[in-house]
Amino acid sequence: MIPDGRPPAFLVRAIAIDPGCERRYDEAEWRDAIVSVTRGQIELEASGGVRCRFRTGDVLWLDGLHLRALHNCGAEPALLLAVSRRSPTQLQAEPY
Repeated sequence: MIPDGRPPAFLVRAIAIDPGCERRYDEAEWRDAIVSVTRGQIELEASGGVRCRFRTGDVLWLDGLHLRALHNCGAEPALLLAVSRRSPTQLQAEPY
């Protein structure tokens, strides 16, 4: 909560993917979010099967992509931080 009692304007979510695991892509989960790889590495798998690897420090936009899954191909848990704006409805409806 902001000191004046208002809820924060942004929502921050942490998403962990264990080594050797995958997370199915759900476009709604990533809508309007800037995503930072804060630990480890991930591979984004496109619908056609092509993969692209991203590492700690990379910043991504996953909204609107034709992806199948996010894979952790590394030896440590991967951690993604997704930052998105709260909608006006969320700002009014959420209790603080």
